[in-house]
Amino acid sequence: MATIALDIGGTKIASAIFFSDGRMFFNRKRLLKKRSGNDVGNLIVEMLVRLLASARRNNIPIDSIGVCVPGLYNSQTGRVWVPNIPRWKNYPLYEVLRNVVPPEIEIYIDSDRICYIYGEIWQGAAKNCHSAIFIAVGTGIGAGIVIDGHVLHGVGNIIGAMGWLALQPPYNHEYDACGCFEYYASGNGIGARVRDAVRADKTYKGKLRQKPISRISAYDVFSSYEEKDSIAVAVLSKAVEMWGMGAANLVSLLNPQKVIWGGGVFGPACMFIEDIYKEACKWAQPLSIKQVEFVPSQLSGNAGLIGAAYLAIKNQLHE
Repeated sequence: MATIALDIGGTKIASAIFFSDGRMFFNRKRLLKKRSGNDVGNLIVEMLVRLLASARRNNIPIDSIGVCVPGLYNSQTGRVWVPNIPRWKNYPLYEVLRNVVPPEIEIYIDSDRICYIYGEIWQGAAKNCHSAIFIAVGTGIGAGIVIDGHVLHGVGNIIGAMGWLALQPPYNHEYDACGCFEYYASGNGIGARVRDAVRADKTYKGKLRQKPISRISAYDVFSSYEEKDSIAVAVLSKAVEMWGMGAANLVSLLNPQKVIWGGGVFGPACMFIEDIYKEACKWAQPLSIKQVEFVPSQLSGNAGLIGAAYLAIKNQLHE
């Protein structure tokens, strides 16, 4: 038996067929290209129907489907809240999938934070760990958490919304939209803080001045950092401080074996993991921080896809 996995992101969708031993086939990616609402749902359906057809042609029996979403899933209503996809604030994703999936095939949906840690548990850096945290730093910041062998969800499946960690007083109303941590240390936050700094410093003549300010991205910041650009160095130094403080708080609360860094920013920010650990050592419970490892994800950006497969496989085994 096999599982179809779908990893829905804010800019692309990845899909594949997995066997329970971890083998992956028919791995495909499609860009959203500014689709919204039902157009995104139609693209997902198209990808799913093609995978089901491929499975039939190759005599691969599918018994479940696992879906990773970049937001919140309400298992009572089957609806998702995905802020990065327009018109997906209350989208009936389960119903849309159920309409094209044979009734004997189970469908399981969960947040990207949960799927990331599932992926690392199954095939990545959290293998053989009973307690670990995956910190995903991309557009936003979220954490998937497994403690004593239990993946944590919380009362509203909102657990791990790390972007709202309070790390920088006094309160700034600019934190309203994304939270304090994300404001400084997410991919969007890093880009925005650099744009603010370039606008504010009229004497700045560095590399980041060479393109329209509105188009400066986190990618540009890391590129400029390698050339010791003063603004890039300042903004990324602040991000390292924030990553260290945020991770220290989780280590003190949860005493994990590993903190795993992933998402689009890690990536290039993997070069800072040792510095992040040193910063965390200043703030964290002193025994806990000595027991934990800070490591990069081992799944090359596929943690959500692999985790979606494991979500379905795990649930099938327990039914």
